[in-house]
Amino acid sequence: MEKLGVKEEDLRESFIRSSGPGGQKVNKTASCVFLVHEPTGLSVKCQQERSQALNRFLARRLLLDRIERIQTGRISAERARIEKIKRQKRKRSKKAKEKVLRLKHQKSEKKELRSKQSISIDE
Repeated sequence: MEKLGVKEEDLRESFIRSSGPGGQKVNKTASCVFLVHEPTGLSVKCQQERSQALNRFLARRLLLDRIERIQTGRISAERARIEKIKRQKRKRSKKAKEKVLRLKHQKSEKKELRSKQSISIDE
């Protein structure tokens, strides 16, 4: 925290009840940690563990990672990676689909030619 210039006074911490699996224990205790860094406005919610103390530690670590990414400029690289994944998941155009189907058809014809030829002998 000192390395990044984050002070404990800059953090606003609140505890809320977790959601998800865990049964009665989760429903009764406020083990989820919601952490806000006032100067940057970044917020983190951590409910990975059942222990509040462990969640406090993990939430601080997540928040510091985000602050570090912003300060070092790695956020642009992260954004580029996300954009690449979005492009890959985007729906193909009609022309691209037709091309893929045409190539598949050509490949299947080529494979058909490789198959063993059956010879029938007439007696």
